Amino acid sequence: MKTLVDYMNDPSVVNEPMPLREVHAIRLMIYDETKDMTPAERTAYYNRSLIEAQEKYGFKVASSAKRA
Repeated sequence: MKTLVDYMNDPSVVNEPMPLREVHAIRLMIYDETKDMTPAERTAYYNRSLIEAQEKYGFKVASSAKRA
């Protein structure tokens, strides 16, 4: 599995300024992790990531009402 440093050295992002380079590298990393997932698996992945961020950083996420 590629690391963030590997993604930051990817030819498609290497010429970007450092802050954008990091953002694009993270985007590529998430894409590679989720590209072969079904929609249900992808939803579960993002829900797990949200719960981890809530626990780590103490975020409060407002629930949204489901639209009919």
